[in-house]
Amino acid sequence: MKKVVLTVLKIAGIVLLVLILLIAGFLFWLSRRPFVPNDYTETVETGGALEAKYLAMGPYEVKQVKAEAPEDWKEFVAYYPAQLEDSGDQWPAVVFVNGTGVYASKYPALFRHLASWGFIVLGNEDPGTFSGDSTDATLAWLLEQNEDPDSVFYQKVDTDHLGLSGHSQGGVGVFNAISGQPHGGMYACAVSLSPTQEDWAEALKIPYDPSKTTIPTLVLAGTNNDVITPEGMEKLYSKLGGPRVMALRTGTDHGQMLYAGDGYVTAWLMYWLQGDEEAGKAFWGEAPELAGNPNWQQVQISRGASEETSEDVVH
Repeated sequence: MKKVVLTVLKIAGIVLLVLILLIAGFLFWLSRRPFVPNDYTETVETGGALEAKYLAMGPYEVKQVKAEAPEDWKEFVAYYPAQLEDSGDQWPAVVFVNGTGVYASKYPALFRHLASWGFIVLGNEDPGTFSGDSTDATLAWLLEQNEDPDSVFYQKVDTDHLGLSGHSQGGVGVFNAISGQPHGGMYACAVSLSPTQEDWAEALKIPYDPSKTTIPTLVLAGTNNDVITPEGMEKLYSKLGGPRVMALRTGTDHGQMLYAGDGYVTAWLMYWLQGDEEAGKAFWGEAPELAGNPNWQQVQISRGASEETSEDVVH
């Protein structure tokens, strides 16, 4: 009997060891897996010509540089148009704010895409970004590079046209980077993707106050299993000042929102940071494309208090 028990325990131990190895292997695979598909610019469904245009890769080849970052942020990374190196022009820049544990190295495809449209695109490896601390440090690093004669970015940064975009906890970090950080006043526009709902963020001790944001802001979320409800989106939207747009992508979950709305994210940044009037037609005018796109619902658009206000709720 004792021998049988020992045999059973031995088999159970082997099974447990196999399970542990399988779980460890899965977690390792998950840690190495990108959060944004490399081919998303070809596979995400679009519902409008402008969305399709700005979801596609832009005209520039892309390069990248890295630098050591402090604390547990590991490194700063910057993707940029290769043409920047031989150009006498200044280029707009966008800082990405990570979601929880979704470091810059987890979604390089998103960085390459935006850089191909003529932006310097920045990120870091901060696992927790809600405060905006690492976002501000990343921008400060770029500004230092802009003053360094030995840097590829020396006198190449258009400091009047800086933007930021974040997803999930990073969507919260966008608002805190603007309202609570030393360089917050330098941003010309913002994008917040699936930001944690205000009351939930308060409970999680990652609070934010969108009413302090008055620059042009685009807020997008999904209709499936997101961290913000449609009601939460409308509440957040109503607190924003200045030009603003909100929309929910139909049949899209929280993780997919990191990239599923990238056509309109790119159009938003092209309009505000590069003065692309065609991109602006996605949001403004008598028939903004976003408002008629069947893939999006609960679209609201406002030009802001300083201009003639136009707000529409469609779908």
